Amino acid sequence: MSIIIFFIVLGVLVLVHELGHFVFAKKAGVQVDEFGFGFPPRLLTLGKKWGTVFTLNWIPLGGFVKIVGENYEAPSLEEKNFGEPKEKMFTEVNKRWQASILFAGVFFNFLFAWLLFAVGFSIGLPAPVDNNFGYSVQNPKLTIISVLKDSPSEIAGLKSGDKIIAVKDNKNIVDMLDVENVSEFISKSEGVVEVEIERGKDTLNFSLAPEQNLSINRKIVGINMDMVGTLSLPIHRSILEGGKVSAKLVYLTVDGLYNLIKDAFIGKADFSSVTGPVGIVGMVGDASKLGFGYLLTFTALISINLAVINLVPIPALDGGRLLFVGIEAITNRRIKPSIIGAVNSISFALLIVLMLIVTYRDILKLF
Repeated sequence: MSIIIFFIVLGVLVLVHELGHFVFAKKAGVQVDEFGFGFPPRLLTLGKKWGTVFTLNWIPLGGFVKIVGENYEAPSLEEKNFGEPKEKMFTEVNKRWQASILFAGVFFNFLFAWLLFAVGFSIGLPAPVDNNFGYSVQNPKLTIISVLKDSPSEIAGLKSGDKIIAVKDNKNIVDMLDVENVSEFISKSEGVVEVEIERGKDTLNFSLAPEQNLSINRKIVGINMDMVGTLSLPIHRSILEGGKVSAKLVYLTVDGLYNLIKDAFIGKADFSSVTGPVGIVGMVGDASKLGFGYLLTFTALISINLAVINLVPIPALDGGRLLFVGIEAITNRRIKPSIIGAVNSISFALLIVLMLIVTYRDILKLF
């Protein structure tokens, strides 16, 4: 089930991205030969509209658009002389339109994240009791916010989003579940602590052995907790707060990516938190089990990550293509298609190698 949800989420996000390129290309008068749902081989042709053939393909991983001239290819002799009248090639519109077409995919991913957060706030999203929205949450529960790496909780299998419904040892039980009482109980416990949690529709039990933390001089199990409930906002506030959260997440994603690249250059980067497709499948599955609000939030977060990563100035990504457009605009000279093709091929190969490495690390984490 997790794989199916993953394909649906990824497919929607990629289609939104490609829709941005399509809309701006048509607005600029650039010919788009094909808008494909999924990747080839082709299953069937859905029809032709606005001079573009819409197709359904076998591989369900999003989609693609074929913008004429985007890869600096020359039109065929048939297209030049014998075919039906064509719109402009990508290279025939001015640099502002070229940059707009390339940036549009990123822009649509941001707008989609904004829409998801707005819908989420309208129907209800997880939020702490002490929030900055000015509205009270419904049905608050003690919830695990994060799990420390290599802690007793991570080893046992506790996850962010788990709701704590009981904590006890062989003698006592916590009467009132809040952050202070549970932390104090764990600190004073002797032996194993039994924690009962609610994960989606499932109720699970875990046995934890608290460890002494010398820096704070108390026992811990390696979790951060907060009282979290469901927050619903009026539609106008949902739209406003959805935009604010999206903008904040863009900033945090850019900052995190910048620090990762900076640390990589000095040999101090921690790639253990970098996740590939295999890891995301598990994360999507976990989010769906915790509820629709969590899945909605996670999808919006992936959409923002997809937007930011696509802006990295690496050839084969939108950011790399924007870099080429910028160089041509500054030098007022067109870069040779052979050079662009070679650089794109090398960059794409390196991205594939990186993806394989990350996927390999994800698989190792499963065992």
